[in-house]
Amino acid sequence: MHPRLSTTSYALLGLLVFDGATSTAGLTGYELKQRSDKTLAFYWVSPAMSQIYTELSRLHREELVAPVDARQGRRTTRRYRVTAPGRQALTDWLLLSEADFPVLKHPVALRLMMGHLLPVSKTREMLQAYVDRLAVRHTELQAVRESLGDDVAYRYPAMVAEWGMAYYDAEVDIVAALVRRLDDR
Repeated sequence: MHPRLSTTSYALLGLLVFDGATSTAGLTGYELKQRSDKTLAFYWVSPAMSQIYTELSRLHREELVAPVDARQGRRTTRRYRVTAPGRQALTDWLLLSEADFPVLKHPVALRLMMGHLLPVSKTREMLQAYVDRLAVRHTELQAVRESLGDDVAYRYPAMVAEWGMAYYDAEVDIVAALVRRLDDR
């Protein structure tokens, strides 16, 4: 394992390794950003472009990715591929480090904690707005899941998408129970 790497570095390596199953061309920083927005954003954090390029530079210095420059006319495009040591570092991280327990950083829960400062109707509105946003995210994630199909190559991302949808469903159930408690008072 490489102690200098962040979880974001490993996430980017994972996106690059996953791409390696279908392409040897690698991905540009912009393509990594697009891919992270469509995947990582649902269960981790989608890094900013500047963070992606910072992490790619770190991964390159550690010789875990290799840049490949391609010229098209006057424009040069830099793509990154995972090196053998990069794939090994990712595998070591998966095998040798324990997954941290998730930190619940929930802005709706934080606001609910201070709900005594608001009329119950405003708290109910806040919770309903959250349920509405959950429905939107569920629909987005459902589209991701459908795009993955039943191809064995996408089995694990499909499971993560299904997990995410179940999480959103559970959040809706939790909010419904909270609203019932508001109504009981």
